[in-house]
Amino acid sequence: MGTRIITDWRPEEPRFWQERGRAVAQRNLWISVPNLLLSFAVWMVWSVVVAKLPLVGFAFDTGQLFWLAAFPGLSGPVLRAIYSFVVPIFGGRLWTTLSTLSLLIPAVGIGLAVQNPATPYSVFLILALLCGLGGGNFASSMANISFFFPKSQKGNALAINAGLGNLGVSVMQFAVPLIIGIGVFAAVGGDPQIHVQNGVEGHVWLQNAGYVWVPFILAAALAAWLGMDDIAAARASFRDQAVIFRRRHNWIMCWLYLGTFGSFIGYSAGFPLLMKTQFPAVDSLQYAFLGPLVGAASRAATGWISDRYGGGRVTFWVFVLMIPATGGVLLSLALGSFWAFFTIFMSLFFLAGVGNASTFQMIPAIMRKEMDRLMPSARAEERAREAEKESAAIIGFTSAVAAFGAFFIPMAYGSSIQLTGGADAALWVFMVFYASCAALTFLAYTRRGGHLRDIERRSTAPTGPSSPPASPVPSRKKEAA
Repeated sequence: MGTRIITDWRPEEPRFWQERGRAVAQRNLWISVPNLLLSFAVWMVWSVVVAKLPLVGFAFDTGQLFWLAAFPGLSGPVLRAIYSFVVPIFGGRLWTTLSTLSLLIPAVGIGLAVQNPATPYSVFLILALLCGLGGGNFASSMANISFFFPKSQKGNALAINAGLGNLGVSVMQFAVPLIIGIGVFAAVGGDPQIHVQNGVEGHVWLQNAGYVWVPFILAAALAAWLGMDDIAAARASFRDQAVIFRRRHNWIMCWLYLGTFGSFIGYSAGFPLLMKTQFPAVDSLQYAFLGPLVGAASRAATGWISDRYGGGRVTFWVFVLMIPATGGVLLSLALGSFWAFFTIFMSLFFLAGVGNASTFQMIPAIMRKEMDRLMPSARAEERAREAEKESAAIIGFTSAVAAFGAFFIPMAYGSSIQLTGGADAALWVFMVFYASCAALTFLAYTRRGGHLRDIERRSTAPTGPSSPPASPVPSRKKEAA
């Protein structure tokens, strides 16, 4: 098969974008989405499987189950840190194909392991770590898509890719409880297990939680290989990209994205088991998919808000609102009200999704301004090209750090429950963390003199007849700004 390398790519030029660029970018985006969706589905599949293991004969205690739920959140971020840099080295087309095919390893492994109650706990830990292959794919997917769109549409494009990709968690949490009740793969997948809940016996095919993804993985990988492109100008070595480790904004954004995406993925990983342990009388698994659905939908649907009003402003208010929302979850646990708990948690998922979009919108804006400062004598196109490369690397790396939320949040729940008998201590820690994120966003970006203050003021300035006419010749002061 021939290569699909684009050597002429100028998305910031309106004529090029309208005549050629838009169609290419949209094709790559909509092939990327299902590949990323499957990655999230496989990464988070343990969040449902672990809740079912004791019911089919696996003698694991609560602590062991929370470890299984958390382990994909340990390997996923490590792989993301590596995957952050691979697209400019290998190309998005090849890497999307290979990384999607790698999901077959945990999917098939889960299908084999859950059929035997004598399977050692250590095997499940290894499989949980291998599910992190799905977590790693996010970094490379977002870095790849960031190269295709002009800056005016980058925030929305990344929000769509990530938001619909995040939807894989919800799709999985909705589909797995249904598919394990059907012997759809019985001919090749094995016999059902006896399922005992509230003293009532039934049959489930828990192996379907892994096997159901196999045909979709193969189809998505084939689509990526046949339909995606590489951009020659996006090529860069690891050494070229490693400059981001000297950028202070890289580390600030790691902290902020840990607060948004780390919350989304951590809550997604721990939500089913948390509901099961805190409200054992409620059949809560049937509702678990709604949290990730709300978070993914809000991310995909609100990227335009950050493009319009500024990612820094939106991010600040997201963190401000997450503080009382977390307090509301604490109150609902104290009252013992499942529906209050569930409803308030939906608001946390929604806010995390909005923040996921807004933080990623911030990164390209930050780096465009940084390049103006760091490369004042370079041509505009050179500064833009460097900003694109560093933005893509930072997007990937911050997503790697933030993905540790999938490990820390379930472990925080488990540790809090084991030490205190409830999840309250973990939630208090989350509230303090959100307060630190709000303060950091304000001090670094949105206060008077903050890094994004002048950019975001211009982006929301009034236009039209009521606005003063622009000067045909910019002043030196404006040029410097």
